[in-house]
Amino acid sequence: MRSIQDIMAGPPVSSYTGSETTHDRVANEIKKRWGEDEANHYDPYTNTLTFATWASLGYRVKKGEKAIKSTTFIEKKDADGNVVDRIKRGVCLFYYKQVEMA
Repeated sequence: MRSIQDIMAGPPVSSYTGSETTHDRVANEIKKRWGEDEANHYDPYTNTLTFATWASLGYRVKKGEKAIKSTTFIEKKDADGNVVDRIKRGVCLFYYKQVEMA
């Protein structure tokens, strides 16, 4: 099993698409919970992941931890590959401080 430090130092693990709004919302929540220093270490690609992603890496969310709520958009495409609709979905994220080895 990879350590959290290895995960954070390695290639991107999440499917984050680069939305600045999402980045700022999650960073603000991390700042509120753990302080400015932790908000500066926030990396949406490696240390703030969904429950399923953490589980696939061999980690579990600590008992009593509350998710960081965020949103994402799913794009629907037609047969030609053109985007015809964007569906808003909520997503629950967990910062690396909220997980432990399973």
